Amino acid sequence: MRFNRTTGALLLCSILSVSLSLSLIGCGGDKPADNAATPTAPTKPGVTADAGTKLVIAWAQWKPSDYLDELSKDFTKETGIPVEVKQIEWPQYQQKIQTDVWSGKSPDYDIIVGDSQWLGRGATEGHYVDLTDWSKTNVPWSEISPAAKTFYCDYDGKTWGIPCEADAIGFAYRKDLFEDPAEKTAYKAKYKRDLAPPKTWDEFRDIAEFFTRPDKNLYGTALFYAGGGGYDGITMGFDQLLWCYGGDLHNDKNEVQGVINSPTSVKALAFYTQELKKFTPPGSETYYYNETLKAFQTGQVAMAMDWYTFFPGLTDTAQNPLADKTGFFLSPAGPKGRFISLGGQGMSISSYSKNQENAKKFLAWFSKQENQQKWAKLGGLTCDTTVLASSDFKNAAPFNPSFADSVGSLKDFYNNPKYAELLDSTQTNWNAVVTGTMQPQAAMDTIAAKHTQVLKDAGILK
Repeated sequence: MRFNRTTGALLLCSILSVSLSLSLIGCGGDKPADNAATPTAPTKPGVTADAGTKLVIAWAQWKPSDYLDELSKDFTKETGIPVEVKQIEWPQYQQKIQTDVWSGKSPDYDIIVGDSQWLGRGATEGHYVDLTDWSKTNVPWSEISPAAKTFYCDYDGKTWGIPCEADAIGFAYRKDLFEDPAEKTAYKAKYKRDLAPPKTWDEFRDIAEFFTRPDKNLYGTALFYAGGGGYDGITMGFDQLLWCYGGDLHNDKNEVQGVINSPTSVKALAFYTQELKKFTPPGSETYYYNETLKAFQTGQVAMAMDWYTFFPGLTDTAQNPLADKTGFFLSPAGPKGRFISLGGQGMSISSYSKNQENAKKFLAWFSKQENQQKWAKLGGLTCDTTVLASSDFKNAAPFNPSFADSVGSLKDFYNNPKYAELLDSTQTNWNAVVTGTMQPQAAMDTIAAKHTQVLKDAGILK
């Protein structure tokens, strides 16, 4: 996912009832920020600041924005540069940036924390500052996961941002079920291996089947199946299986025909949308991250797919009665390796900002390892490989070890300017297979034709 999500606004609002630790709270609104001169905080001796110039960062209204607001206080202490994290409600965030700011060339925001799919438009339409040369000496790329740089920061061979809040798909599981002696014995008798968190999608399928007991209102798993209004639900959920089984969206020439609708890709789609669907609760064709969270919290499923950003909603007994019985595991691998759908956002400088030098100072400061450690301690998800490998990070939350192991396997959907059209096609057609109104081959053929036309019209595919 990648958190926009304008068309997923209702889902985001409903998080309030199930994920209080990640409730979409904040002091911001959607009123444009005032970049006028304000009193600066005292600077350290010898530190020179651009006095009176406030740095304004635009992000959506949720807990990571609160973390950034808290962390930025240290930047102000060190540099004397005031920082405001302007929080905009999720339903208005994308429109505010892409319509009001980009179309209006507004200087109201200096830094924009945007979804990875914004990179294409931000770069090609001139909304983001090119940081390619600057970042070579100001950002510690050797400490940052290559996958994070590729998908959060780079577009068309140039760098347009730095990683901010990383995210990935992961899984929660019921330890009370997995560790029950009777369940372990029965599972081994049937599948000839020990019951444990699955390492492969084939193992995942067997465990999901084993725990599917409709007469007890228990099902094996909850997965991302939402299409249409579910923004990017089924696309993010299925992409990783597509890659794990050897399929792909396109080849290195951006050719789609014969790739996304290849026999391998079609087989992967059938496995995700038809085979695994049998082991999910009734109505799961509308599930995205909010619904999978609820299904797990209510004890309806043995395993649940979700974004790591929302896993704190499963570790607090006030939100999850099964918190002390909840474990987490890495998204499984397939025959062709392990690929995991990327979420989260990067941090870019607005080309309309009149405060770009201070913005660069902030990006360089945020990227430093000691500040990434502080970011992680506050609750942020980092891409700094040293921080990810540290015992402090891995012990900070029960899901952190599997998140750290996920970062090197991240992969993303399209991030070119035609992202929305490409996404609409996958959302509509893949969900149609889930609901039984289309067969896998027909869905893939339809997507191949649509994507080919979109990419040709955009000049991306010759």
